[in-house]
Amino acid sequence: MAHFRGSRSASGGPGDEPRWTGAAKDGVGTAHSMGGRVWFTIGQGVLTEVYYPTIDRPQMRDLEFLFSDGNGLFLEEKRDLGYQIERILPSQGYRISRHDSEGRFSFVKEIIADPTRPCVLIHTKLEGKKDFLKKLKTYVLCAPHLEVGGDGNNAYVVEVSGQQLLVAEKRDRWIAVGASCGFSKLSCGYVGHSDGYTDLSDNRKMDFEFDEAKNGNVALTGELDLSKTQEFTIGVAFGETLASAVSCLFQSLGVSYQECRQLFIDQWAGAVNGRKSLGKASGDKGQLFASSYNLLLTHEDKLYEGAFIASLTIPWGEARNDQQGKGGYHLVWTRDMVESAMGLLAAGGTHAPLRALIYLAARQEEDGSFPQNFWVDGKAYWKGMQLDEVAFPVLLAWRLHQLKLLGHFDPRVMVNRAVRFLLHSGPVTGEERWEEGSGYSPSTLAVIISAFICAASFAREDQDNHRAAFLESYADFLKSNLEAWTVTTEGSLVGGSAGYFVRLNPANPGEAASAGAVNQAELFLTSQPPDAPKSYPARDIVDAGFLQLVRYGILSADDPLVVESLRAVDAILKMDTASGPCWHRYNHDGYGQKPGGGAYLQWGQGRGWPLLTGERGHYELAAGHDCRPFLHAMEQFSNATCLLPEQIWDEADIPEAHLRRGGPTGSANPLLWAHSEYLRLLRSCHDGKVFDQIPEVAARYRDGEADSKVEFWLPKHPIPEATRGHTLRICAPEPFRLRWTTDNWKTSRDSQAHATGIGGEYFDVGPDGFESQLDFTFFWPDRGANGGEWEGQNHRVQAK
Repeated sequence: MAHFRGSRSASGGPGDEPRWTGAAKDGVGTAHSMGGRVWFTIGQGVLTEVYYPTIDRPQMRDLEFLFSDGNGLFLEEKRDLGYQIERILPSQGYRISRHDSEGRFSFVKEIIADPTRPCVLIHTKLEGKKDFLKKLKTYVLCAPHLEVGGDGNNAYVVEVSGQQLLVAEKRDRWIAVGASCGFSKLSCGYVGHSDGYTDLSDNRKMDFEFDEAKNGNVALTGELDLSKTQEFTIGVAFGETLASAVSCLFQSLGVSYQECRQLFIDQWAGAVNGRKSLGKASGDKGQLFASSYNLLLTHEDKLYEGAFIASLTIPWGEARNDQQGKGGYHLVWTRDMVESAMGLLAAGGTHAPLRALIYLAARQEEDGSFPQNFWVDGKAYWKGMQLDEVAFPVLLAWRLHQLKLLGHFDPRVMVNRAVRFLLHSGPVTGEERWEEGSGYSPSTLAVIISAFICAASFAREDQDNHRAAFLESYADFLKSNLEAWTVTTEGSLVGGSAGYFVRLNPANPGEAASAGAVNQAELFLTSQPPDAPKSYPARDIVDAGFLQLVRYGILSADDPLVVESLRAVDAILKMDTASGPCWHRYNHDGYGQKPGGGAYLQWGQGRGWPLLTGERGHYELAAGHDCRPFLHAMEQFSNATCLLPEQIWDEADIPEAHLRRGGPTGSANPLLWAHSEYLRLLRSCHDGKVFDQIPEVAARYRDGEADSKVEFWLPKHPIPEATRGHTLRICAPEPFRLRWTTDNWKTSRDSQAHATGIGGEYFDVGPDGFESQLDFTFFWPDRGANGGEWEGQNHRVQAK
């Protein structure tokens, strides 16, 4: 039974405003078992955010050692001691060697997760001259951030079964910190006022021994009792009650560290047995391959199986308070999650990708959509709508079906709901893949077109040729309009080239672009510096998203528009580094480290993205060129423990800000999308063909001649013009009867719509249906109380 030591309350509450830690991690890990429901991160060689009981819930800011001799010496582990870090192969555990610059002492610590319980273990061995070690005092400093925040935490010193421990609580979530060697002193305090760092840095002695610090940004401090040993294990355990957290801590510390360590390693060894032998195709003897595979598995939740988050990081967390850092990247993005599943497939994984698909099917909204991002329990976080995130699961479902990996799971309901939503909500996306603007996006359209062809392939296998033809005709319609919607003819970025794909042709969902709109539109850009323009002509903003059209097989690599667009991209976005080429997302990007090294807060400057090097490598392979230089560049962009960052620093080194040219910035490291891109590029290089290419898409567009003769009008995409000689297909998401005229209502006809096969209805006005214009209105039989109602609005489509 736990006994609270006393009631001496710490001073200085509630403490400084809480912050998270930097996102440039040295390592992330977990046990490869369902019982070890805890995930840890390492930054600057110390334990940083720890997540429990699900992968999206950080419960701790950091834990590090402090050292003093009670006289003039005071050292903080992360600031004052150099270190080297390496993975404990083949697991996601880490070994960190630290040393005092004056050679007085050193230590080696290993960080793993208990393979059967929610407890992180830090096994440490101090070494040095005996006389020095006798005087040296070692402290543990831990900053709880329970329930995803540093505010409102309550810290206590408790005694259980003769042992004194450090604990904290917030909203029935508990953390317990103990040591195999025990503590000689313990205290709780408020950060910046009465915590252990403040205490020790003052006079090199631990004077504070507070029993509690309530309702604030708190820290736990313990002086380790090293009178009998210089080797010890720290346990950081979690629970829903004080009793469960303490019990977990005692159980973990009650087993020898070496026994836990061996089981931890054995579990990971079993997890990687099914990988393909792709290491020979790499340039680093398979190191990044092995790390990437493990990292993807590490980022899956254990309560909600199949839920893969984007990254166990909070970008620029050191500058973000509770509210600013609440979501971070430890959320599910459907796009990133499917990318992760595809990366595992490329590396030989089979079970996890199916778990991912099943998880997504269970989280799909009834209308077929997915939230922009969400917690692992399915609750939406941001409220935007990205159509590519609705389309990506369809691609995963078809790939698993092709590989005969679906088992007894049938994804057809999920697939049909997704394409129904895409039909009736697109093709203008609320946000494109960079989550910053609405409109016609080449990369988003590439995924949507591919999703419709995959859905049609399911339908053809089911011998539903009517549904298949409908889906294929919509994909053809989108493909035939790519140039009109996303290619400028008045570009000025590169001399001699006026025609290329733009990043985004801005439009609002529910609108349809008029002819030539891409040449005239202004594109609003987010995250711009205060004194910078907030918008630019859309024709002058480019990215390489159009390469997805080649990747899936919609366009050939030598398509003249693709080749010309690459000229613009390379002239504007390419950066050469000592590791190899890298690309910015788009020109005037404001999402990234500020000039001079400041953290991104509201604005910054976009930096190079290693995953874009991988995307370019896939293009080069599709074009018949050598993709290995791009593969090797990605390997060079990774750090000592083979983590790939979201962005790399492209200015001179700033050591005090931990910024090195070509190294990670303060954004996410690792980014799982980048690791998935690497795995797929490695597989593509190994096979000599693009792993993500969809044969049915390539057969229809790249190798075939699918010429669209059907043009779609929908309430959320009311096209103003249609080509003479083409069929005009009028669609709506619910049953309707159409009243239409070709002579300005001198005469009219009523026509009954037909079922699409995926939800909603359509009516075709044939190739000879109208010469100059078509006017029409809807009767909705399922609306109103008297057997239906007229829409009360007329629509017009001009012939061109």
